[in-house]
Amino acid sequence: MAAGDVVEQQEQPWNRQRLRSTNERLLLDRLRASGAASRAQLARDTGLSKPTVSSALASLESAGLVREVGTHAPERGRTAVLYAPDPAAGHALGIDIGRSWLRVAVADLDGTVVARSDVRNRARSSGALADLVVTTARQVVAGSGVAPEEVVHAVVGTPGVYDEKQRRVRYAMHLPGWGRAGLFDRMRAELGVPLEVHNDANLAALGEYTYGVGAGSRLFAYILIGTGLGMGVVSDGRLFTGAHGLAGEIGFLPWPGQQKPARLEDAVSGVAVVEAARRFGMSGQLTAKAVFDAARQGNDAAVRAVRLEGERIAYTVAAAAAVLDPDLVVLGGGVGHSVDLLLQPVRENLRALTPLRPRIAPSRLGEDAVLLGAVATALDTARDVVFERRSAAS
Repeated sequence: MAAGDVVEQQEQPWNRQRLRSTNERLLLDRLRASGAASRAQLARDTGLSKPTVSSALASLESAGLVREVGTHAPERGRTAVLYAPDPAAGHALGIDIGRSWLRVAVADLDGTVVARSDVRNRARSSGALADLVVTTARQVVAGSGVAPEEVVHAVVGTPGVYDEKQRRVRYAMHLPGWGRAGLFDRMRAELGVPLEVHNDANLAALGEYTYGVGAGSRLFAYILIGTGLGMGVVSDGRLFTGAHGLAGEIGFLPWPGQQKPARLEDAVSGVAVVEAARRFGMSGQLTAKAVFDAARQGNDAAVRAVRLEGERIAYTVAAAAAVLDPDLVVLGGGVGHSVDLLLQPVRENLRALTPLRPRIAPSRLGEDAVLLGAVATALDTARDVVFERRSAAS
């Protein structure tokens, strides 16, 4: 019995510590999910006793994880202090690497962007692009007023798929040399922040689910149409990436009706819009935006190019609908900005292609979808890291 008593006494401090940490995390998660609350409200919502709630809140406040944000005066009883998570307890870094633009943002734990920078990607090599990412990220952190050590996690969105074993990005055809091994290891080391790498379309889907039109969807597909073509799939709030991280790489689907083997990405992209406009008679320095602007002015060649793009996007949506059965398809990316011109031809052609007709909507986040998806993903980890660090320190 004596030996058993000793074991029980040795286990008690560890058990108490674990229980204390569990209670504190329960309260913090409740405050983050549902907003500011009083001790009494937290006790009712969590089932914890009022003394336990008071003790846990005191520990969280001491650790800098929660703060007083006001008071509530009920009709009966005493005025109650309201508590909420302290958003400045830590920060996350989101990075969107595209062929034309690099976007970087620092956000607090509430997801509020406190500093950001959008710079043209004029890098002529993968090494120069890695340097641009590091330099821009450092400048954004410095301009945010946040101490570098308070930025606890970073997420990068990039074309292609990151191969963790080979330490490199694969299938990023529009960023020459971007598949070189070690580039992201170098960025991690120079930034001094744990850094995850994700496909840009996947992050755009998560961004649209967290902050945009995808909120509440059971299963939706985000089709990113820009320099290339990609798709992110979110099911019940979770990203679906497949067995090797390649789910959604619809740009590799074969495209029919060509004299030579072609991919869907060759037909559905900003480059494809420009090529079609040229075939129909437009000339000069053309961009996809210029073609869409001309179509709005009634230019016949531009209108025909836009209609053709609508047909091809409908084919893409039909393929996604047949495989995924989504309740929503979101069109985003550079071409997605012109959904006002594309929705009608997409819907008309979809009716001719398939009886499956998911709701189609434009991205609410526009060019910020990938960046905000990176921020949201980084925050998931950052909140855990901050809690563990500050709880251990206190």
